[in-house]
Amino acid sequence: MSARINGQRANLLVDTGSSQVILNAAAAASFGIKPSQGSLRYIRFTQINGFGGTLVTLRESRHSDTGGTPVDGVLGLDVLTRHKAVINCRTKLIFFKVDQSRQMDLSSVASEEKFTRIPLRKERNGALTVPCSIRGQPARLFVDTGAFLTIFHEAFLKSVGIPMEATRISAHFAPGASRKISAGQINDLKIGNFKTPPAKFGVTALPNFTLRQGNARVSGILGMDTLYDRYAIIDLDGMNLFLK
Repeated sequence: MSARINGQRANLLVDTGSSQVILNAAAAASFGIKPSQGSLRYIRFTQINGFGGTLVTLRESRHSDTGGTPVDGVLGLDVLTRHKAVINCRTKLIFFKVDQSRQMDLSSVASEEKFTRIPLRKERNGALTVPCSIRGQPARLFVDTGAFLTIFHEAFLKSVGIPMEATRISAHFAPGASRKISAGQINDLKIGNFKTPPAKFGVTALPNFTLRQGNARVSGILGMDTLYDRYAIIDLDGMNLFLK
């Protein structure tokens, strides 16, 4: 999304998998942002789209571009949840709640449009997860708009008997954490009460820091490919995910 940071134009990746705003250090310097005294990683306040003081982490960001479009950092859940954002993954629109006293209920509207509502759960570390099942085996998925692919943990798919085939794709989860991606045909994936059409999904041995989200253990990452294809609406006011 386009943003203004301290009055200057910036591009940010909307990332529900990030707990806070993270800016590339070089980009931040160009916006006049400097680390707090005694810290090389944090600054205290910066203005983003007029939202007021926001704590920002500075680092050499792994999100250098999105399909050829350079980005200056990520917009994380701290700002998104504070302003009760509604993210329409299909139309690529984000709505921020200006009047916090007004109640908004998307459920009735979404139901009329044949969406299925899935409750979002905020884990102890702030991560958003949703229930899922494959062949009747329950699990949870980490909702991550910063992930381009939906990926399941290899051990989980093996436990429910899903065969896998090798691909030439690799995934990078953090500096030094690279994994080869396989593909698995899943014909009976349910996210909450929403049954997804049969499709091939990414499979890998997910790193432990991805599998453990607060007190919850997840079995996969719900990424933007599925969120886009299923017209996902992420409602951080009502804490619901809507799929169609």
